[in-house]
Amino acid sequence: MRVYICHMTYIKKQYFIMITKCTCRNTKLLTSVSLIGLYHKSHLSSLAFVPKCNPATTEDVTRLKEFVDKHRLCVLTGAGISTESGISDYRSAEVGLYARSNRKPILYKEFCNSEVARRRYWARNYIGWPRFSSLKPNITHEILKDLEYVGKVGCIVTQNVDNLHSKAGSKKIIELHGTAFNVICLNCNHKICRHELQKVFQKLNPSMIATAEMIRPDGDVELSQTQVESFNVPACDNCGGILKPDIVFFGDNVSRDKVQSVKDNVESLDALLVLGTTLTTFSAYRIILQAIDARKPIAIVNIGKTRADELVNFRIEGRCGDVLSKIWQLNVSKDFVR
Repeated sequence: MRVYICHMTYIKKQYFIMITKCTCRNTKLLTSVSLIGLYHKSHLSSLAFVPKCNPATTEDVTRLKEFVDKHRLCVLTGAGISTESGISDYRSAEVGLYARSNRKPILYKEFCNSEVARRRYWARNYIGWPRFSSLKPNITHEILKDLEYVGKVGCIVTQNVDNLHSKAGSKKIIELHGTAFNVICLNCNHKICRHELQKVFQKLNPSMIATAEMIRPDGDVELSQTQVESFNVPACDNCGGILKPDIVFFGDNVSRDKVQSVKDNVESLDALLVLGTTLTTFSAYRIILQAIDARKPIAIVNIGKTRADELVNFRIEGRCGDVLSKIWQLNVSKDFVR
């Protein structure tokens, strides 16, 4: 059987695709990276939750390409990169959660102190989970993974809880706000997989069908009051305590260990690239301040203004998938046949 393995190398600040013919017999083959032409087609973006914006200019793309070429990056990502996978963000004009609904994300104290609030949260989360957990990485996640492979990305710090960076194959990830794919007991710190909890929910609520269309950034959906009131929520099977998704709710704090880990990576890497975030939360804005203190250059790609626009070296107004794919294509050998 003849196969073609795609290898990528980083040579003289240019990325090259090399297609190697080889013959194998009962041999497991591993591809080092995705074929750029193929995954541009197979990871088509969902634009339903992406704000309207103009395509990135040639000048912007060239400037960011030079920024990437010169530096080994710490990358900070926000909800704006996951909108192209079909997850609504909070703040985008017309298409964000705040623009589409009067609902606000649950607060940490509200979740801890109110059984009603917990039941409402878990009922919505249960319905939204099958779709939320099955969403796929988009071109931004894929390119960041490949930039990590060729040594241009040293660390990804993500505010997202959707696990899409891991699904894409990135290795060095700091999940600043945790992950929706784990659940923790507030009493004994026992952790369980969110998929396993879904099975428990199904047994306790056999008449409720888990289907949903619009997913919020933390994975829940809209439900009627009747549906919420009849929903049964399990306790921790280890101690009987309260179960909470292993994410940082609004009003909660990022752990000191994570804050220090982010700071260490910002200081050890060459520059900070910010993708798809307004930097509204202090946990994200603090990273900008850390980079400034460490005298690191900073670039932002986002649709709409951010909290740090006046503090960074430059900012590009644009969709992350559009901008990064154009940069990547500039760095791919022109001899590669799509």
